[in-house]
Amino acid sequence: MSSELYSDGIGEITVTGTIVRIDLMSLSATERDASNNPKPVFRQRIIMPVDAFANAVDLMQKALGGLVEAGAVRRIGDTATLPAGDQKQSGQSATNASPNFN
Repeated sequence: MSSELYSDGIGEITVTGTIVRIDLMSLSATERDASNNPKPVFRQRIIMPVDAFANAVDLMQKALGGLVEAGAVRRIGDTATLPAGDQKQSGQSATNASPNFN
């Protein structure tokens, strides 16, 4: 049996030589920021060689393309967003982009 892990997003991606570390985060049930929003907290790290990361990015871009075609998300500039009516229901912000690449 395999275990599953839920993540609200990626907190940070670090590249050191030929190794990529992806820190997964989720929103805290107890910790809040100054605006009373749940704080993102580190949950688990994925570590992989840079070629495996490049393959994973390619696969995710293809998956994103399918989501755009299906109307589940839409592209605005370089970011993907949920359709306008779905943003409040999901509790997600308007853009699904990592702050590490702004």
